[in-house]
Amino acid sequence: MDGSGRTGSTALMLAGGATPLRVEQRLFEEMLAGWDRQQRSRRLSEGIIRGRAQVVRRFVAYSGSWPWSWTSGSFEAWVADGGWAYSTVRGYQGAVAGFLDYVCDPRYGWAEACRVRVGAVPVQVCHRDNLAVHAADYEGRPDRRPLSRNELQAFFDAADERVEQLSGGGRKGWLTAFRDSALFKVVYGWGLRRREAAMLEVEDFTANPAAPELGRFGVVAVRYGKAMRGSPPRRRSVATVMPWAAEALAQYLDQVRPRYPAAASCPALWLTERGQRISARSLDERFATVRVAAGLPSVLSIHCLRHSYVSHLIEDGVDPLFVQQQVGHSWASTTAIYTSVGTDAKNRMLRAALSRAFEAPTPAPVRGRGVRPGEEDQR
Repeated sequence: MDGSGRTGSTALMLAGGATPLRVEQRLFEEMLAGWDRQQRSRRLSEGIIRGRAQVVRRFVAYSGSWPWSWTSGSFEAWVADGGWAYSTVRGYQGAVAGFLDYVCDPRYGWAEACRVRVGAVPVQVCHRDNLAVHAADYEGRPDRRPLSRNELQAFFDAADERVEQLSGGGRKGWLTAFRDSALFKVVYGWGLRRREAAMLEVEDFTANPAAPELGRFGVVAVRYGKAMRGSPPRRRSVATVMPWAAEALAQYLDQVRPRYPAAASCPALWLTERGQRISARSLDERFATVRVAAGLPSVLSIHCLRHSYVSHLIEDGVDPLFVQQQVGHSWASTTAIYTSVGTDAKNRMLRAALSRAFEAPTPAPVRGRGVRPGEEDQR
């Protein structure tokens, strides 16, 4: 203690005579810093760690109290007032529960530190009776769906028309419009996630010995697939099954990408006007622009192109296991969630099944083994 009677941690003066953090604020920041280190040791991504910390800070702001004063009632009121989607609720609840698991763990000593420094001890306010249950494989919005083939054509037509409008009038932005058109065709043509597409590099496309007619676009190496918790991004190879998408990509690489700054030095496939890699968030904004021009529902997102890829391949009779491997799903049930077969495809499958049933030849009667014709009545 110093002459003022305060403990050493609260008596520190900041440079320039600034007022030091209050003991509560300082303790909270130390907790977050320790939790940050624990999650980094588990190899969680920077985005996950940062997002969880933001959720905890939001709950502090809502409740007006520090973690050692949180109650189950305040936690439940925060969730009830949020108005969030089901999957968002589970994510927020998981962040708060994970933080409290850490600070309540006696191995880290935060309970004792809180008792000594603020006179209170944190407790776990998240329990089985106030957490959303993960009872369904898919928790996304039910109105998110694949695009029909007509909608998909309208979307690509709108993207191409935007290129023609900007290039024909000599207006600025036609390079960006051309890039966007090719990008969306690649997302659909190879069934990619948003970040997977943004992180592509030119050299990720290579020849496939099984499809020499596709040249250097026979297969794409996806290096930034969706990671499991605490693991690095999963890699996979996606075979080209839509040659027209490869043609669109080749045109972009030959005629458009070389016009971008740093095209020779930056390995990224999709570049910005500043010569940088395009961001995943920018893909959402670009998709929305084309979606509006095509007159499609606002609920559709760029991820719906991936859903469309799965559904259209299944409609065309492609083996479901092949589709599952193409999109990098660990379980067939996940691929099934993505699949929404259209009415026309269902009718074709129905007619095929009925044709097999009604047009199959009548099987010959089964005779007993070792019995000659005419001997059945003698037995």
